[in-house]
Amino acid sequence: MAEGSEAERGYHYGVIARAIEELDAAGGARLSLEDLAARLGMSAAHFQRVFTRWVGVSPKRYQQYLALNHARGLLAERFTVLDAAQEAGLSGGGRLHDLFLRWEAMTPGEYAKGAAGLVIYWGWFDSPFGPAIVMGTGRGLCGMGFAADMGAEVAFEDLRKRWPKATYVEAPDRLRDWVAAAFGAASSGEPAPLYLIGAPFQLKVWEALLQVPSGHVTTYSEIARAIGRPTAMRAVGTAVGRNPVSWLIPCHRALAKSGQLGGYHWGLPVKRAMLAYEAARADVA
Repeated sequence: MAEGSEAERGYHYGVIARAIEELDAAGGARLSLEDLAARLGMSAAHFQRVFTRWVGVSPKRYQQYLALNHARGLLAERFTVLDAAQEAGLSGGGRLHDLFLRWEAMTPGEYAKGAAGLVIYWGWFDSPFGPAIVMGTGRGLCGMGFAADMGAEVAFEDLRKRWPKATYVEAPDRLRDWVAAAFGAASSGEPAPLYLIGAPFQLKVWEALLQVPSGHVTTYSEIARAIGRPTAMRAVGTAVGRNPVSWLIPCHRALAKSGQLGGYHWGLPVKRAMLAYEAARADVA
């Protein structure tokens, strides 16, 4: 297995997911490196290498990021206030948070037609968070979901049914370079273009999410305020959950005001791993 390969990153997430299960089962008790490695059926040395290679910190340190109360700490220390004036309209383009992206949105009229006449290419890829189903048009990525929690068939159908009148073509090679850019593995330095397919209200919510830096979080109520709809928290939560391009549009960075993780469409273990991954990398950067 080549170091840094897609398959290796997927394997590492599998280890992380199993570690989350064991840490939860321990009920908050701190597990030693040896104990946690033994529960995973790995040697302590191998377990240490997997963790360090995946995120750059030791398993002992990483337990703090995977802890159930880590989200509360993020909310207290790394809360991002969104600028409502900037988020009120769809400006697009430019450098967004820590990822260099360019994006454009389907017009409301095109969206209302259910993406009729649109060709969407799709493929499966290994990612730092398990198997990822990725979809894109000739203009950019339009869908990204994760199957570790719900399974491949359900994850694929979840995205496909959002644009029922599109034509779907399996063509992972057309998406490979964009996927590499999405997960920071591109050698060309080219951006990962996004082509957002959603209703106008959803697009405003997703643009607000794009302003939250890696390693930071915001709240559903803050997003509602930022788009000029401070009482629409329930609708905002629904729009966050309907985000079709997870990870790049970072819906995992949205928390409840209480510090609870809230929901996550692709499974809470995936959300916890994403937040821990980003927070750890931000601390060692």
